[in-house]
Amino acid sequence: MDIADWRKKIDEIDRKLVHLISDRARAAHEIGKLKRGLAMPIYEPDREQTVFDQVRKVNPGPLPDRDLLRIYERIMDIMRQIQQEEIAPESLAAEATPPDPGGTELDSDVND
Repeated sequence: MDIADWRKKIDEIDRKLVHLISDRARAAHEIGKLKRGLAMPIYEPDREQTVFDQVRKVNPGPLPDRDLLRIYERIMDIMRQIQQEEIAPESLAAEATPPDPGGTELDSDVND
């Protein structure tokens, strides 16, 4: 395969990832509704650790666990934000969510 073929493969994988992440976000939103009804906290460190342990366990590589966990930390941050928006009014959600010092800037060293 040449570069164009690999990039087509990456594009297809990205499409699949977008759908899976959207499914995950919908699930987080529904969990946020349930947490609101049960007066549960948004942040559940034990549950997050379970997720990290599970993804580490099924990681086939070549991505090192530490990098996979960094990706999942960001995913979990965003999912907590989705739940915060479900549980609290928008004004409270903005106040309760600390600003992200890194913003959404992409890694300039990564092209594909």
